Amino acid sequence: MQGVRSANEVEVLWGKDHNRVVIDEVAGMCITLLFVPVEVKYIITGLVLFRFFDILKPLGIRRLEKWPGGWGVMADDVLAGIYANIVMQTIIFFNIF
Repeated sequence: MQGVRSANEVEVLWGKDHNRVVIDEVAGMCITLLFVPVEVKYIITGLVLFRFFDILKPLGIRRLEKWPGGWGVMADDVLAGIYANIVMQTIIFFNIF
């Protein structure tokens, strides 16, 4: 909720989803690494996966970005983090690395 509030506050000054607002990226990365072993290989893989989903915005992520105000700023990165975490859990479960 604080990310939504912060994004709403600075949108007036800087515009929607300005690159100075990084709370959405932090939230997305935290979700990506949730329940993932703390190992360099998983952290790097998680970062790459999160950025993949965050940049390309497949599977409905782009629609969430269009939500009004801070909700759109936060929601697209949260969903990107969820998708990245699902892929990470699959990688860990099948011991791909």
